Amino acid sequence: MASAKKSAEGTDLVQQAEKYLKTSLLKWKPDYELAADSYNKAATCFKTAKELHKAKDCLYKASDNYKQTKAYFSAAKSLDQAILLLKELQDWKEISTIAHKACQLFQEHGSPDTAALLLDKSAKMIEPHLPEDALILYKRAMEVVMVEDRPRQASEFASRAGRLLVRLGRYEDAINMLSKEMNYHIAGENPAAVGRVLVAVVMLHLAREDIIAAGKAIQEWGGNGQQEELQVAMNLHRAFDSEDAQAAERALADPFIRHMDVEYAKLTRSVPLPKGLSELENAARPKTNLASLVDDIPAIDDDDIENEYGGVARSYHVDPEAESKEIKNDDDLEEGGLC
Repeated sequence: MASAKKSAEGTDLVQQAEKYLKTSLLKWKPDYELAADSYNKAATCFKTAKELHKAKDCLYKASDNYKQTKAYFSAAKSLDQAILLLKELQDWKEISTIAHKACQLFQEHGSPDTAALLLDKSAKMIEPHLPEDALILYKRAMEVVMVEDRPRQASEFASRAGRLLVRLGRYEDAINMLSKEMNYHIAGENPAAVGRVLVAVVMLHLAREDIIAAGKAIQEWGGNGQQEELQVAMNLHRAFDSEDAQAAERALADPFIRHMDVEYAKLTRSVPLPKGLSELENAARPKTNLASLVDDIPAIDDDDIENEYGGVARSYHVDPEAESKEIKNDDDLEEGGLC
């Protein structure tokens, strides 16, 4: 009974909105603002009455009328509410379309942060159902915040996009995305976050069986991040470069990797071991208890890193005014951690 009453109330408000849009001899212009308000109220009534399709249509009309008065923020907020209804209706494709429209309206109003957050929220909604569409939303969110020169926010969206690409098995695209993330961390004066991403990039190169590219990644990015993270990356590259299957298993079993985001932890099962392991052992590898091998991972000192990777270890935590000084011993470095 209550829902029927609310539905009737919503219908009356729609009729009222239509009257505001009519013109006559004495009324030359439609009253878009009053019509938009009526459509918004009608949407609330229909939502209460569980008539979600009618509520969604009213919000679309409210947004269109707000645009006529250049009230772009209100127009975008109406679409934002419509996205929540679309989630209940499980109309994932429509969420993507409306998110792009709402983003444009928030940008026209001068609210890029709100636009980026809406894109991020919408991408999370549709990610399990339309991952490719979600990826486009994450990329646009990156572009929106970088217009305002906000690399720290962009790095968050790049990180989500990178993990999604790994789940999709698009490793090369994931490497490119994570490279952008590392650039954003450096631009945002947060180089300590680079090490974690570097380990993921090295694993992706190894999953593609490109050991040379893994080594180049360490050379390029190894001067940032924490010593612990670089050592993990070094362990991985050294084991695969020497085709030492047992060392490779130990490196992939490192607790640092097992406590990374789940996409990267699972990636260890997709990395083909060096040829030193027989085909029979390689087929049985997922059943191997890798955790028992962690304690045997060899340590790497700075001289090894400098000789193999062009001295990247020399750039850790060095003050710009004291670059000529030797870096402290490993024991004096700050202990690395997961970001």
